[in-house]
Amino acid sequence: MEITVKFLMTHPFVDAVYMPLPTTFHLHWAILAAEKKKHLLLEKPTALNVEELDKILDACDKNGVQFMDASMWYHHPRTGKMKEMIVDSKLFGQVKAIHSSSSYAPGQEFLENNIRVKPDLDALGALGDAGWYCIGAILWAMNQTLPTTVTALPNVARNSAGVILTCSASLYWEKEETVATFYCSFIAHETMDLRVYGSNGTCYLYDFILPFGEDSASFNFTSGAKFVDLYIGWNVKPEVVEVTSQLPQEGYMIQEFASLVKAIKFSRSKPESKWPHTSRITQLVLDAVNKSIDTGFQPVHM
Repeated sequence: MEITVKFLMTHPFVDAVYMPLPTTFHLHWAILAAEKKKHLLLEKPTALNVEELDKILDACDKNGVQFMDASMWYHHPRTGKMKEMIVDSKLFGQVKAIHSSSSYAPGQEFLENNIRVKPDLDALGALGDAGWYCIGAILWAMNQTLPTTVTALPNVARNSAGVILTCSASLYWEKEETVATFYCSFIAHETMDLRVYGSNGTCYLYDFILPFGEDSASFNFTSGAKFVDLYIGWNVKPEVVEVTSQLPQEGYMIQEFASLVKAIKFSRSKPESKWPHTSRITQLVLDAVNKSIDTGFQPVHM
């Protein structure tokens, strides 16, 4: 592996690298990539903690290279359409609550041998692999604003090596009076739910990380719902909003990343700061969940 990676890092025809290495190796290889002036598409979780991520981001900043983590769902056109409707104050109102989940049960072979359950490779386990998406979705709904407090919930399961297999947490924004929860697991049935509750609307979907199909994706949206007389029903039914897609979401991600790299190379543009910021606050909340777990589920003030 080392020879191949070093070859990519030093080759003059290579402008950018996608790095799907286990999280433990990110710090070394990501910094090396940045120092070799390679733009970096880094697999999530981006680092074992925010201190490591800050070193990676600092190296990218000093060397003028673009950083982006490989959370592909941000780039699907459905995500943009949901955001457009959620930020409409008349249609949706203020975000009041959010819930996200990411779980799958890949079986005993995975739980014993996969890199995601090895403390020397991906020590964050389900929190890093599945929880990253959940936290990212919550922060996306809150316009990348950090919560006031983060509190892990006492349902943590670990393997014999101490790696997290299941966990959940609550996040609270004091100023906005908004609460969010998430659940992530390697030992529960497949879920990829996201629900955002507003003061005048609700948005929910069941496949926010990986759409059910690549040519289109949908979400349910309700606005202005009320009970009808005598509580015998609702005045509106959820609207199913269908969004077509010309590419898989991974294709949109690569397209966006390549566009940023091209602008830096040929137009002398600065690297887009949105993506490092998005990764960093996700990592900060992930670290807070980990700290809350390790301190007996005490609230962590951000």
